[in-house]
Amino acid sequence: MKNSAADFITVVSGLPRSGTSMMMQMLVAGGMPAVSDGWRTADADNPRGYFELEAVKKLKTDAAWVADARGHAVKVISMLLCELPADYEYRVIFMLRDMDEILASQNEMLKRRGTAGDATGDAAMRRHFEAHLKKVQAWLAERKNFRVHFFEYRALLREPASQAHSVADFLGGDLDEQAMVQAIDPALHRNRA
Repeated sequence: MKNSAADFITVVSGLPRSGTSMMMQMLVAGGMPAVSDGWRTADADNPRGYFELEAVKKLKTDAAWVADARGHAVKVISMLLCELPADYEYRVIFMLRDMDEILASQNEMLKRRGTAGDATGDAAMRRHFEAHLKKVQAWLAERKNFRVHFFEYRALLREPASQAHSVADFLGGDLDEQAMVQAIDPALHRNRA
């Protein structure tokens, strides 16, 4: 017997620039409400918006909002997953993207903000991100109240219908898959490896 999405909290996670905003767009288009506050508005880096909740950054000290997130999708950066309260059920959609693309996308964003990095910084960031991914994947595997499905950014772009079906199935099957497919905009895949 499948759980209804109302029984758990849907968490969209991953490294920065891994496609979490695109996944949130898909879920909202498919009919799942998002927990977001619109504080971080759409810009050149995410023209369709970020779908973030500022309170997520304060999970360690205030997680009161989590109780109202059942049946909703919320974006939680991978570095904060371990701060989610243990007394809820979670379905985590974890976005994976080629590391070269993540770094290129991050650099483009930093360049637009006037704080561009360099090759030395990229190498250090790559090591940090790769070590973090190993650690968070091991942590998630040990949590009984977390079910996790890993989705590849490129696969969403290459096979949108089958990927949307996998997402909907993972979350109980109550989403409009066609609307989810239409929410994917391949033109926004601007940083390629």
